[in-house]
Amino acid sequence: MKQIEELAEWHEFNQETMDALLEDGSQTDADYSIEHHFAGQDFDQLEKAAVDAFKAGFEVSDAEEVYLDDGGTAFCFDAIIERKLSRDYLDKDVETLLHIADKHDVVYDGWGTYFMPRNDEQADTAEEDFDE
Repeated sequence: MKQIEELAEWHEFNQETMDALLEDGSQTDADYSIEHHFAGQDFDQLEKAAVDAFKAGFEVSDAEEVYLDDGGTAFCFDAIIERKLSRDYLDKDVETLLHIADKHDVVYDGWGTYFMPRNDEQADTAEEDFDE
């Protein structure tokens, strides 16, 4: 039951994040670089998760060691894929990556992407920069 609730929360997060990007003026039809975040205490487990993410079609960044506020350390990497900003794609990718995280006992820590201004906003910005 916990996995179903967690998945529902991620689906809601996907929709809210997409809505926020689009409401702020991000392009609806652009290809986005979606970066899914993983973290774990055991480097070997994290590395196995990275291999599975790669096999699932994601580009995988090099693992990094990060220092935590409590003085401890963790390892992290991103699983990156180019996608349209689509709930169907995001939900499927999150489900795949949650399964990988569970399998290797690491943490799936959500996703992020970059704002892609619409063409009319890019032109407005360019004109403003020219005027200054």
